[in-house]
Amino acid sequence: MSQALERAQLEPKSFSIRPVAGALGAEISGIDLSDDLSDEAIGEIRQALLEHLVIFFRDQDITPEQHLAFARRFGEIIQYPLVKGLEDYPDIIPIVKLEHETVNFGGLWHTDTAYLDVPPLGSILLARELPPAGGDTLFANMYLAYETLSDGMKELLAPLRGVNVSNTPKVTETRQERIKTGAKAAPDTILTATHPVVRTHPETGKKALYVNLAHTIRFEGMTEAESQPILEFLFEHQIRPEFTCRFSWAPGSIAFWDNRPTQHNPINDYQGYKRVMHRITLAGDKPR
Repeated sequence: MSQALERAQLEPKSFSIRPVAGALGAEISGIDLSDDLSDEAIGEIRQALLEHLVIFFRDQDITPEQHLAFARRFGEIIQYPLVKGLEDYPDIIPIVKLEHETVNFGGLWHTDTAYLDVPPLGSILLARELPPAGGDTLFANMYLAYETLSDGMKELLAPLRGVNVSNTPKVTETRQERIKTGAKAAPDTILTATHPVVRTHPETGKKALYVNLAHTIRFEGMTEAESQPILEFLFEHQIRPEFTCRFSWAPGSIAFWDNRPTQHNPINDYQGYKRVMHRITLAGDKPR
């Protein structure tokens, strides 16, 4: 055993990890993400992400450069395909709802960009400006969504592949305001990808249900009408309350989620107020 590894095993962690719900989610405290964190600390954070699926940090007064530096410790940063990033930091996507707007960006249950051949590993979302109340985010555990299906349903889903598109009416509506001012692709751009309905996580080896209301329109080889009854059941099943947790934001709060076994839903309950978040997305792997 190397001295460094032995020392890491003997020394107590400088931060604490507290689960926030039975299904998923943990808050990490006692850590400053503006610091140059050790490889051991990054390893502990990554392990917490794999175990809890989404991890939260509070009171992180970090600059865009520090936000980017922290994200790079976990992988390659990729840009969101449809909306431009910040002018000086194109890898940081502003998630904004202004006072006069009534629809919030991504305001429905979804897995990020499932319409890409290689969807992201996850995202690191930082709260910059918040309403006085509201604007919480819900997260759901897709391992549990799969594990609680009947054996018969698991057998039915095992060979199926879902067709995912970027332009379903429900999700398109949530992007309209940002597309007006920061479109990155032509308005009629349609991105499409087909993925296993049940994917295996490349790091944990666990199976997760991988369809979502925002992007999955049918099963490969079937029509939308034929697919609809099963998809509607799955969409309702995968967000059962016992599969979820809820995060209440404050300025400087961060949520870091594993996009492969989770879904999320930002709640639109703060009409008349501004909400500004900064998101960095990490490159992932092709679902299998």
